Amino acid sequence: MIVLLDRIVAVAAAVRRVLTGRGDVSRATWVAVIAALGVLIATAVSVIGVLRTPEGLTPVALDPPPSADQVGALPTDTPRAGQARPAATSPRPVHPSATAAPPTPGPSSSAPAPSSAAAPPTPAALRADFAIAENALLSYGAAVTISNPGEVPVARWKLTVTLPRESLRVSSVEGATASQDGAAWTFVPDGSAAQVPGSASVRVTFRVNGSSIGSTPTACTIDEAACTGLPD
Repeated sequence: MIVLLDRIVAVAAAVRRVLTGRGDVSRATWVAVIAALGVLIATAVSVIGVLRTPEGLTPVALDPPPSADQVGALPTDTPRAGQARPAATSPRPVHPSATAAPPTPGPSSSAPAPSSAAAPPTPAALRADFAIAENALLSYGAAVTISNPGEVPVARWKLTVTLPRESLRVSSVEGATASQDGAAWTFVPDGSAAQVPGSASVRVTFRVNGSSIGSTPTACTIDEAACTGLPD
């Protein structure tokens, strides 16, 4: 505004100098000068009126702001106005522990399945051999050798000797304990011969009260297997 007024004053002064300096100015020149001054004055008046009444200006149409649907949700990592942006952090490298144990390989699918516990070997059948050790006038001594042909020890056994008559008696038994059932005498191991080791034998001795003529055993078995060595 001040600049415009200065320009009007400067133009008026210039016109005055021209008119006062030249005496032969025509009427047309005066009319042009007066018209220019009128235009300048009208322009100044218009500018002054606009500045005093800004509401009279025609408002400039502005585009409406975008809606929330058009803009979309703000990213969570975008800082809001007045909010400081968090400092970027670089990922920290993970170093394997020096003391970490190496992975233990799992069992191979091709490995054979563990076999079940082997069954203990079966003991072999015992053998028994009868023999008359010595003869006397009214008695005789007998011995039965029980042997184990296998490698596995046999813990229990039963020897049965059948005499011809129930009246005959057995005495002086060694290596076993004897019991009578009619004419049959049963011998079971005692502490000294309770087990027959593998590839070994034990001996049972006893005495029969009666002459060896007509008093020798008629049957002998070891665990239901016949003995050898009986007299005919």
